Amino acid sequence: MIPDRIIEQGTLKTQGARAAVEVRIPWYRALPASCISDVSLAVDGIPAPADSIRWEMNGKTFRLPDLADDTEEWWFPLDSAVVSGDIPVDEPGAEHTVEVELKLYIPYIIIDNDQVLRIEEHDSKTMKAVAA
Repeated sequence: MIPDRIIEQGTLKTQGARAAVEVRIPWYRALPASCISDVSLAVDGIPAPADSIRWEMNGKTFRLPDLADDTEEWWFPLDSAVVSGDIPVDEPGAEHTVEVELKLYIPYIIIDNDQVLRIEEHDSKTMKAVAA
């Protein structure tokens, strides 16, 4: 719904072999963590391995499978989350292309066969990396 504003410009950080970027919800209402279906992160076309992806919101860090049953934590439209993964970024001061794909369930919109709506949004931004 708001795909061009998913990645927060200027938030690419590196720490050793990990890269992280801040993301915003591409929806106009808050969603519980259980609605975060899948996330991918790539820098300069190199994807982070799925098992290395971490999601940080509300001061807590989660592995993606841990989000599936979590209805206590919420992602709010005014709050950024942090997506990180194992991607070594060479030349931190240089420009890098960051790509994030989010797949979210919208639990209050029912579609065919009593399924809830699942949206898939993608954003790409070019920015310099800074050491964390």
